[in-house]
Amino acid sequence: MRTSPLSRSLHPMRGIGLTLAGVVLLTLSDAAIKWSTATLPFGEALFIRTLFVLIPIAVIVWWRGTAVSLRIVSVRSLALRALFGAGSTFLIVASLSLLPIGEVLTLVFVTPILVTALAPFLLGEHVGWHRWFAVLSGFAGVVVMLQPDAGSFRFAALLPLAAALIASLRDIVTRRISGRESSLAILAFSIVGLILASLATAPFGWREVSLSEVAVAGGSGLLFGIAHYLMIEGYRFAEASLVAPFRYTNLLWAPLVGYLFFGEIPGLVLLAGAPLIVASGLYTGGRRVRRPRSCAFARCGRRWAAEKRSGANCAQEEEQEDLRRRH
Repeated sequence: MRTSPLSRSLHPMRGIGLTLAGVVLLTLSDAAIKWSTATLPFGEALFIRTLFVLIPIAVIVWWRGTAVSLRIVSVRSLALRALFGAGSTFLIVASLSLLPIGEVLTLVFVTPILVTALAPFLLGEHVGWHRWFAVLSGFAGVVVMLQPDAGSFRFAALLPLAAALIASLRDIVTRRISGRESSLAILAFSIVGLILASLATAPFGWREVSLSEVAVAGGSGLLFGIAHYLMIEGYRFAEASLVAPFRYTNLLWAPLVGYLFFGEIPGLVLLAGAPLIVASGLYTGGRRVRRPRSCAFARCGRRWAAEKRSGANCAQEEEQEDLRRRH
């Protein structure tokens, strides 16, 4: 059943609930793939996981009858996005095999901060000094977590940062193509690209897997697919500015999951650096959401002044503008 765009803001609690559920499932998915990499080469574990991601996608396509949304406009753009997506995913999975899950996910949350820093150069977007200050604050949190002068610097900690950088390039490409490519086409093309990329690691140590190993890695894929669907649905029922901060609850679940399943205890470095990264990400994201809304209202006000007798509905126009921005 399709949801009317105008009905999304009528169910904010449903949007928040869907987002929270998606975040929990996504954290469990990361924990499952981390568990798999303890016994399987991470390329093989990632291949199994990605195959199982296709199952919830296929079910959603069948249930909604939206196969037409898989139509592709530009193979080159989707291939570039898939390349960046595969690179960031490989690095994240490699990071999970080497580092505590809470530390990895915290450093990966630098992605929106990097997108803000790169946007003026790659997208031509304006970034004010408030957001630049937030970007620098986020980078300060990264420096705290890396401890470059503490004698305990770990090069493995650079892996999630590299993943965040590549993911920011993926998100920038996504912004460029989202106006002409459907979300389903972008997701499906990226999944197929990730399957092919992980399959290319087969000559490097793949082995026969047990049923339990398939269950764990495959379960990670199922959780991953369902989690992203729930978070996408969350944006259908509530404003982006409302639900986006709840994605950071991932940083609450990750240390808990790390402690329960892997015996990982968050250190003082994580507790000191994470708040800076979270605050920076929330501020830069919040500013990006609020500015387009204010611009939309300004455009609507000008049109109302010019067309007083037309009876134009300002709220409806703003809602339509918001819908075009998101899709």
